[in-house]
Amino acid sequence: MKKVMLLCMMFVFSNIIFAQTTKEKTTKAKAKTEKKVEKAKENQDKKVTKAKEDISKAKKETNEKVAKAKKEIKLEERKTKATINKTKAKAKKTEVEETEDMKETAASKAAEKKVTDKATGSYKGKKVYTGPKGGRYYINKNGNKTYIERD
Repeated sequence: MKKVMLLCMMFVFSNIIFAQTTKEKTTKAKAKTEKKVEKAKENQDKKVTKAKEDISKAKKETNEKVAKAKKEIKLEERKTKATINKTKAKAKKTEVEETEDMKETAASKAAEKKVTDKATGSYKGKKVYTGPKGGRYYINKNGNKTYIERD
């Protein structure tokens, strides 16, 4: 009987000991899961900050590309405007040259009417005349005689 009682007592004490260890195990397990959760949060925070940095770098690169493209567009516009201005200037020059040609032809026509010498050919698009002593000349835009050298 004493042995049976001893066995029962041992059984009761063993249950008490095991029950206490389960509380400790649950607190340890809880602590482990909390650590895992904290690590997971830290990893997420790191990933979020890295993603934010990547986004900011992409924004900077995009802004730089946009600024560069704007500069190139402005340069092209300036070149185009310069070309247009040059073309306009050339057109004005040609208009001025045409009016000079008109003046030249009017003055030279009046001088040609006065000339009694023989027309013998052309030089620089103008009629060439031969004088009484054999000199060759043409009438310039001012209506004056311009002599041609003998070759």
